Amino acid sequence: MATLTTGSLSIPNQILDPWLGKVKYGSAVATLSGATPMKFGTGQSMTFTIGEAEYVGEGANKGGSTFTPTTKTVKPFKFHKTVRWTEEVMWANEDHQLEVVEQILDQIQPALSRALDFGVFHGINPTGGAAVAAMTEKLSDTTNSIEIGASDKPYANLDAADALILADSFNPRDIALDPSFAAVFGGLRNATSEQKLYPDLSYATAPAGRLENHNSSVSDTVGAVGVAAVDTDVKAFVGDFSAIRWGIQRQLGLEVIQYGDPDGGGDLKRNNQVAFRSEVVYGWGIADLNAFAKIIDAA
Repeated sequence: MATLTTGSLSIPNQILDPWLGKVKYGSAVATLSGATPMKFGTGQSMTFTIGEAEYVGEGANKGGSTFTPTTKTVKPFKFHKTVRWTEEVMWANEDHQLEVVEQILDQIQPALSRALDFGVFHGINPTGGAAVAAMTEKLSDTTNSIEIGASDKPYANLDAADALILADSFNPRDIALDPSFAAVFGGLRNATSEQKLYPDLSYATAPAGRLENHNSSVSDTVGAVGVAAVDTDVKAFVGDFSAIRWGIQRQLGLEVIQYGDPDGGGDLKRNNQVAFRSEVVYGWGIADLNAFAKIIDAA
């Protein structure tokens, strides 16, 4: 059986590989945009604009074509999650130990998945919610912004966001919603039949649902309520999520730490504990912020 050895635990691939596949189930970004294979470190993502084709008449000369390359930097960002257990888990037999590994990964996976959203959406540290200076590209920086009015219908706000994106020649095919904004759409019903107007809207982060001809994902990472140190007021991000170039630059492992104080919680031996730490390095860049609009409620 192939294994990945990390610290003093051997994690079978049949446990680790599905974990990596689960990243999208905790991340709206991963749900609405596919990952790009990446190597570790700062890299470049390039897009090209070549203009339209030229008609050439019979016997006429061909003209030159414009070619405009745009380079975007993709930066690496490391996130970790460290959990403490009592030392007795290390004494379990092999079969029992594998159950412990599954439990640990199940606890760590959602936090590391959501970390991608907090970085891409708001450029914040998920612990404490402070802005991270190195995260210079985030969707909340888009200048395409729609503010929710007191009497606005939610679909009118979405239409307005779509119009801004279309005006910049992009396709508003996707939407990530805060649960509170998704609930407004979900509560709309036909006045006569009382059927839901948006039956394909799912309140889950993944798999993607459908809302007003958009692929949709619902997550509280969109507004980062209770996480961001400063209120974001964001209720939705609309746009072409394929413009987000993200990937896992280093696959996570599970490190077993038996000595020292790895997280400020006190000496492990003194507390009869062992720490399990998992880390992941994401890289991301945004091809063009004009491909997105944010819907905010600053009331």
